[in-house]
Amino acid sequence: MQENKIIKLTVRDVRFPTSLEQHGSDAMHTDPDYSVAYVVLETDSDAALKGYGLTFTVGRGTEIGWTRKRSNSAGDSSHSECCLGFMGAGGGQEEQMLKEGYPAYTTSCAWLGYTDQQLTQLCSEALAQGWTKFKVKVGADLQDDIRRCSLIRKLIGPNNTLMIDANQRWDVNEAITWVTKLAEFHPLWIEEPTCPDDVLGHASISKALAPLGIGVATGEQCHNRVMFKQFLQAAALQFVQIDSCRVGSVNENLAIILMAAKFNVPVCPHAGGVGLCELVQHLILFDYISVSASLNNRMCEYVDHLHEHFESPTIIRNAHYIPPKDPGYSCEMLEESVQKHQYPDGEVWRAIEQQGKQ
Repeated sequence: MQENKIIKLTVRDVRFPTSLEQHGSDAMHTDPDYSVAYVVLETDSDAALKGYGLTFTVGRGTEIGWTRKRSNSAGDSSHSECCLGFMGAGGGQEEQMLKEGYPAYTTSCAWLGYTDQQLTQLCSEALAQGWTKFKVKVGADLQDDIRRCSLIRKLIGPNNTLMIDANQRWDVNEAITWVTKLAEFHPLWIEEPTCPDDVLGHASISKALAPLGIGVATGEQCHNRVMFKQFLQAAALQFVQIDSCRVGSVNENLAIILMAAKFNVPVCPHAGGVGLCELVQHLILFDYISVSASLNNRMCEYVDHLHEHFESPTIIRNAHYIPPKDPGYSCEMLEESVQKHQYPDGEVWRAIEQQGKQ
């Protein structure tokens, strides 16, 4: 096998102005611009072989990834076997995924900055499209959370699934008190109720909320498998939320998936952002086909924006992720999109700057 050398590395700061319409808004990020540090590796291959990677941020953090010239998600060429190659291992599970797909839930309907009119319209549209699992952002104001959760529960009905997400907003006692007040809406889980590093705090919250039938979901901010090991050992979470970019890419996430299986805790990945749905779909397919072989209490987050900027965008059918057929890790972006949204000199950002001067 011929060995190829990397001859060029390009890092670009790509940002999308999602804050203009409050997409992505939550209790900790009121005006995020969903962004990536986007990396392209070029080789001396005769076939012009390239690798693509990205690390998602909410805008201001991109400078760190850009300056360090690194991406936690490895490239297109190096993962064609690693990801889709798993598909041969599961027999019936593989066939089921190709036919039915992997269950998804939507976060697109209930960002914290959305109006009641938006919530009503988006939930109604999602229900018509077959969605049965919905996540609501909470944590800024208790009475507002009660009102919004009441509205959404009435819209989706008693039999569909509701989750709530506080994005680390509370301390431990506040989380217990606040979620107890929201228990009447029967959420399946409270996501990121407190500081993502506080293992024992999450354990206390889990213990307190167990009688209410509410689990704790966390992990999107956990930076390595050791953190997940501690959460699992302490019974501090009931839903493992891996993130495709937060830890050391595929290998580290596979270790976490295997640990979750050992502790019999379902993996329900964090996604959305820029490219996270495209990346994490490979991990959930591996989990089901080669590890868990179960869909009990398992689902993957989906956010319906920015997929049009990718060469191989995520495919959703009947509220399920459909396995990708293109080789690779699905993180190659369209060059036109990269150029338009490159910060701060891309066409989109120049137009915003010019509008601000008027």
